[in-house]
Amino acid sequence: MLTMAEALKLNDKRFSAGSVVTGTILEIRSKEVLVDIGFKSEGIVSANEFNSDTPPVVGNQIDVFIEKLENKEGMVVLSHERAEFNKNWDKIVQACNEGGVIKGKVKAVVKGGLLVNIGVEAFLPYSQVDVVPIKDLSGFVGKTYDFKVVKINDERQNIVLSRRELIEAERTERRMGILTKLTPGDIIKGTVKNLTDFGAFVDLNGLDGLLHITDMSWGRINHPSEMLKVGQELDVVVLDINREKERVSLGLKQKLPNPWDLIENKYPAGTKVKGKVVNLVSYGAFIEVEPGVEGLIHVTELSWTKRITKPSDVLKVGEEVEAVVLGVNRNEQKISLGTRQLETNPWDAAEAKYPRGTKVKGTVRNLTSFGAFVELEDGLDGMIHVSDLSWTRKINNPAEVIKKGDVIDAVVLDVDCEHQRISIGIKQLTTDVWDSIDTYYKVGDVVSGKVSKLASFGAFIALEHDLDGLVHISQVSEERIEKIKNVLKPGQEVRARVIKIDKKDRRIGLSIKAADYSEDQIMQEAAQLDSLKPGEDLVALEHAFDAATEELKEKSE
Repeated sequence: MLTMAEALKLNDKRFSAGSVVTGTILEIRSKEVLVDIGFKSEGIVSANEFNSDTPPVVGNQIDVFIEKLENKEGMVVLSHERAEFNKNWDKIVQACNEGGVIKGKVKAVVKGGLLVNIGVEAFLPYSQVDVVPIKDLSGFVGKTYDFKVVKINDERQNIVLSRRELIEAERTERRMGILTKLTPGDIIKGTVKNLTDFGAFVDLNGLDGLLHITDMSWGRINHPSEMLKVGQELDVVVLDINREKERVSLGLKQKLPNPWDLIENKYPAGTKVKGKVVNLVSYGAFIEVEPGVEGLIHVTELSWTKRITKPSDVLKVGEEVEAVVLGVNRNEQKISLGTRQLETNPWDAAEAKYPRGTKVKGTVRNLTSFGAFVELEDGLDGMIHVSDLSWTRKINNPAEVIKKGDVIDAVVLDVDCEHQRISIGIKQLTTDVWDSIDTYYKVGDVVSGKVSKLASFGAFIALEHDLDGLVHISQVSEERIEKIKNVLKPGQEVRARVIKIDKKDRRIGLSIKAADYSEDQIMQEAAQLDSLKPGEDLVALEHAFDAATEELKEKSE
């Protein structure tokens, strides 16, 4: 028989740090469990090493790993987990070669991932938890999942797991199954997974489909977020399937009838509609008359009378407007609208309201090189051509006699409703002086006036009755004159004799040098004029007016 000393010596050899022994649970405390392993002192196991599935029970025998034979209190430090780990390691490695699948329970969140109990502790990296990033991993703690073994290190005795690979494999299998079954026209349930500027990606239970923004609504939307939000469940229509690239095109608006199918019957020409301005462009405004149906008001259809260059001057996005349907093209999905048709066209009554000869009053709205525009009423302008400003004066620019903002009287000369034009004149308010010129001036009369204009060939003299006479340079002095400006100045008062009146061309010829001639001298001068050869002074006087007109025109330009 063994003596007491021999038994103690044998026990001491059996109990050493790093060995695994069997013990009996003696007591369960708040933070530790007291275990009798047959050693000279009891051992302690941390209570954290037991879980709810296998709680410690007094009297039960458990395997423990001896970490330290004696701590400061003289107790043996034991580990139940390490004993289980050592016992299970070989069995787990055999059962779970790299790539095998094993069930485990998430034990805790650790740096970089999760700690999982699969019989031994294994590590699940953050990137391998799920197919999508998880912000809070605490929700996995305490739950049991299947994991794929991706790495086993015998030397360090650690195992790396992946849950993501199993999910991806399952999704791939499910995706292929969905792709095989889907056909265009199917209506399938999905969940909005992501939103972009061009559309939304919808999860079809493992298969992602694209719902393009143009297939979300028959109406106009600027961004998918106006209709959808992430996580929203919805039924979508399968539009197209590319099984090789695993792509599915989806539609939402296709579940509803196309509003353009019956558009011609719903909105015949002449129908009044109400809608919202959804877009403004340089050539017009787009109006949504119902979801999916927009009409265009061209800029020319905004007003009968006002010249509108930009629709944004009179309309703004979001504004409710009323309009009239002008035409419908179902094939091109276009509706032409107009707002001016809601009002009476003032030009329809212009001819009756402004017959020829009617005296009108208006404000000069604009001046051009060829005339002036006068506002007769809101939206209706009359145009005075430069030739209708005066019977007697040669006016090259209307600014010589009127200016913008002047209130003037005029006479209606013509009304062209088709081209929306009203011609008016100022000179027609008075009698044409030239109709009775003989009562005012005769050849031989001596007249007085001021120099109004100078030209290289002579000078224009302003006479009474708003008439101008022309003094040719040859008729200024007995002496030869090289330049007219050397002897005459604008505004200078002069006396001259009328030597020619041309009613046809509305011209008066004057002579300064003949102003003081006696009757005998005039007769002599007349004889000399009659004897002049072509190309000399008489011919020059005949063509002086033509030359004056051309020179003044060139200066004006």
